[in-house]
Amino acid sequence: MRAWLGVCALLAGGSAAVALVSGVGAGERSLAAHPLAWDAAGWMLRPWTLWTSAWVHTSAGSLGGNLLAVAALAVLGSALGAGRAAAIALLAAWPLGAVSLLAWPQIASYGGLGGPIHAAAAVLGMYMATRAEYKALSPLLFAALGLKLLAERAWFQPVAFDPSWGANLVYGAHLTGTLWGAACGALAQRFQALLRMRRTSSVVE
Repeated sequence: MRAWLGVCALLAGGSAAVALVSGVGAGERSLAAHPLAWDAAGWMLRPWTLWTSAWVHTSAGSLGGNLLAVAALAVLGSALGAGRAAAIALLAAWPLGAVSLLAWPQIASYGGLGGPIHAAAAVLGMYMATRAEYKALSPLLFAALGLKLLAERAWFQPVAFDPSWGANLVYGAHLTGTLWGAACGALAQRFQALLRMRRTSSVVE
């Protein structure tokens, strides 16, 4: 549980720190020039941006909304008892979601917590799917994510301006975050189950 809270704190704390140091609302044009933002053309020269891009926000509205979402997911994961396996899955899905944005030429640069937030939700969904007491909730969570992704239609419009947030929303990151979160979450839970079986068999022997 502490591991899950730690990753959520890393997401939120990094975003708050970057906002304090470099500010928010600088605009989309300066996003690619930000040393922590992901840039499709030059990310291989700045591989750290696969992680740090999550901390860069172009509007105060998107920063505030994302911080609230991370806080909600931290509380949910804590209440469910999500532990080290879920935290590792989120840490893995975080950069994988960012690099997968190369699938859309329209996405030249990226910053924000949208991808990791969707990844975290999917990781929790896979965690719930492996727990008898929460198994019935997993389809509901994935149904909500699926409806959101269908409404956004990232495969048609990977980026769209949202006046309510005052920034471009990278729907492609929502999609890749969800997919990688589900995949990494499933692998992590499977690996944890295998470890439990191995420990049980060794005790029996």
